[in-house]
Amino acid sequence: MTETLTPKSARHSRVTLSQLMHPEHANLLGNVHGGWIMKLVDEAGALACMRHAQKKVVTVAVDSMVFREPIKIGDLIILNAEVTYTGRTSMEAEVQVVAENPVTGERTHTNTAYLVYVALDDDGHPTSVPPLAIETEEEKQRMEQAQKRQAHRISQK
Repeated sequence: MTETLTPKSARHSRVTLSQLMHPEHANLLGNVHGGWIMKLVDEAGALACMRHAQKKVVTVAVDSMVFREPIKIGDLIILNAEVTYTGRTSMEAEVQVVAENPVTGERTHTNTAYLVYVALDDDGHPTSVPPLAIETEEEKQRMEQAQKRQAHRISQK
């Protein structure tokens, strides 16, 4: 029996995580460890995909992550994530990372990452996810770009 799933818009998957960076998050230079940022990026992406699929998910791929600007102790890190692509069982999430000085309000976009997750059923097996409903021209362009990224990932196997 084939299950028909109702398409869902990207806006229904949107997640924002915010966390103040403390000394335990920093390296010897006083910047936040890249690994800590990657952990938060993975959590934000996974939450967006869980919202979309309404299932547990596992990370299967992380596209390159370039740190354009450092995040410092005392900065508020803000991660905005949403689903940009869906396959049969997989989803791509875009996660944008912003560092904010909570005193001045100055914000710096530090990086954007794309991650791929697979939805799991209750037995831990891959399961179907709802298609992504495209509502705007911008979302259409983002989906086309995501399809190209996914085709590239598959070609690298």
